[in-house]
Amino acid sequence: MTKPYLKPLALALSIALAGTACSKHDDTAAPAQPAAPASAPAPASTAAAAAKPAGPTFNVADLDTGINACDDFNGFVNAKWVAANPIPDDRTRWGAFDQLAENSLNTQHEIVDAADKGADSAKAGSIEQKIGLLYRSGMNDAAIEKAGIDPLKPELAKIDALKTPSDIVGFLDTSFNDGNGYVFSFSAGADFQNAKMQIGYANQDGLGLPTKDYYTDPKQADNRKAYVAYITKTLELAGVPDADAAKQADLVMKFETQLAAASLAPVELRAPENQYHFVTVAEADKITPHFDWAKFFSTQGVTIDKGFSLSQPKFFKEFDKMLASTPVSTWQAYLRFHAIDSASPYLSKNFQDNKFDFYGKTLAGQPQQKPRWKRVLGTVNGSMGEALGQLYVAKVFKPEAKERANELVTNVRNALKARIEKLDWMSEETKQKAIAKWNTFLPKIGYPDKWRDWSGLDVNGDNYFGNVEAASKFNYHYDIAKIGKPTDRLEWGMTPQTVNAYYNPTDNTINFPAAILQPPFFDANGDDGINYGGIGAVIGHEASHGFDDEGSQFDGEGNNKNWWTKEDRKKFDERTDKLVQQFNDYTPLKDHPDLHVNGKLTLGENIADLGGINVAYDALQEALKKNPQEAQSKIDGYTQDQRFFLNWARVWRGSVRDKQAMLYLNVDPHAPASLRAIGAPSNMEAFATAFQCKPDSKMVRSGDKQVKIW
Repeated sequence: MTKPYLKPLALALSIALAGTACSKHDDTAAPAQPAAPASAPAPASTAAAAAKPAGPTFNVADLDTGINACDDFNGFVNAKWVAANPIPDDRTRWGAFDQLAENSLNTQHEIVDAADKGADSAKAGSIEQKIGLLYRSGMNDAAIEKAGIDPLKPELAKIDALKTPSDIVGFLDTSFNDGNGYVFSFSAGADFQNAKMQIGYANQDGLGLPTKDYYTDPKQADNRKAYVAYITKTLELAGVPDADAAKQADLVMKFETQLAAASLAPVELRAPENQYHFVTVAEADKITPHFDWAKFFSTQGVTIDKGFSLSQPKFFKEFDKMLASTPVSTWQAYLRFHAIDSASPYLSKNFQDNKFDFYGKTLAGQPQQKPRWKRVLGTVNGSMGEALGQLYVAKVFKPEAKERANELVTNVRNALKARIEKLDWMSEETKQKAIAKWNTFLPKIGYPDKWRDWSGLDVNGDNYFGNVEAASKFNYHYDIAKIGKPTDRLEWGMTPQTVNAYYNPTDNTINFPAAILQPPFFDANGDDGINYGGIGAVIGHEASHGFDDEGSQFDGEGNNKNWWTKEDRKKFDERTDKLVQQFNDYTPLKDHPDLHVNGKLTLGENIADLGGINVAYDALQEALKKNPQEAQSKIDGYTQDQRFFLNWARVWRGSVRDKQAMLYLNVDPHAPASLRAIGAPSNMEAFATAFQCKPDSKMVRSGDKQVKIW
């Protein structure tokens, strides 16, 4: 289960739009992530292949020299490539992250195929055997079609048997214990006030539409209508008579609309105070008198000591009110639909197609569903991702890549420290606290030092739904077993095969999975300009998250603690407010000029982009001092400074379907990729100097419009 406070470089490749707290991985939902780029020569398919580039480190033939770099840098670097590389029909966007993810998927495909073929002779209980059997069961279309909805019937029978509010509470308790949560989510996480220890977190959830605004915004009326139609058809496929299915769908929509009204919006959820609300069990019971938290925890098999985080009290008050006042028949309709919806990817084709038609086609504009092997591979990643990562690393990741990345991390971190020390707007008192936090950064590169133990998970080759259920329960209990135990800073929140990176404020770690350590981000044979503009800026981005609007509210130990003077915080907010305005002014969709980027929602990522590219540029200058010959020379007609910015923009190369782009504007804490390519560089004098831009150029922000933070 991904923790809500992790700060990834880009949103995960698959976004679960269905809002139940089920921990099963759903790869039928629309892909979601501010896209990124790719070079003209296809990136090497593995980190090992990075040492043998198929073409130039940066192909200048991709550049559109008919576009002025100082007016439209994204167009100058990426327009030509985007025009020549349309979005595949089974995707909602296409760019560098997607190309690298595709390469990673192909490598993973080879691994799971081999595991499937060798599962019968593999060592009993080995991860190779379990992954092979899990993948085999997902690819067994005949068995899945024959089973139809039968695997879900026991769960539906339990829902049909509910008669009282007390029955509903008991059902929820048991469902969570089985790894199938409803209405809210429950997981382990570091205590915001004592980050060295893990506590339980109960969070709002339970909505089938992306955000609360989808339930009331007039602009979303068509999506609401389509959602009700989807609910209706989902129930019909499960055997509910047509007329009754339509009535139940209306009840589900009203139920979720009531939940949505008590839910917080994505912007509100970015605030730490809305992620953490510590209560004792007795205090929690006062907020939800109809829901017994002691009984819930007992059913989950966890012991709560001093208390836990009931993170959004308003939501849970409404949940409790609905337990007492909402008819049991309405609860049954809601639970019935979400049980079927969550299970749909693992049932027969009619259920799979139905879910894709709404979440893929209607909400995200994706023309075709991903091929079966990719969807099943998504399930393998959601169920046994780290185990698959262990096989992935053994196949493709070389020690020299980790060594080189470590060197870059050190150089970029040092550049960040130097910037903090030279700040002219921050007092010495706050600087000392910032440096203290910097000193406790823990970089993690490639893969975990210690792999998970999967010995408690049983998998077979002919029961896909059963395997997913078993993995869901296994992973849920693996997570909540951490409650009451010390936080493990060495644990990873991403798999090695994930093309991404992240910062975690509650353990102050920066994390770079193996799959991102390849072109265009990182090239073992690449020049400094390319590497610092790629992975160097990624490293700087994640480190800067420790000092963004949210990360800056946590100290070096991971505690949500103020380490700022009042005056310094005011100066910081004044600077970040300018960045909010910069992105509020962007209208990324040509056919929808009324739709703007949400500068508040994307603020943390924009601060990280701005800080990251600045510290990476500083680190490049230090590296070039050691190699003056490279500093003075040009490659393919471009200087090292120019290549630095060229690769930064290339990393954010890509295009997105309009429906998906509109969805991103509502839910994604990252700005559109095309704007990330230009947003931070436009605030840097170094960019204007590198490309000899005139003061009135569109890519030059000066005076009060120029944003300088770290």
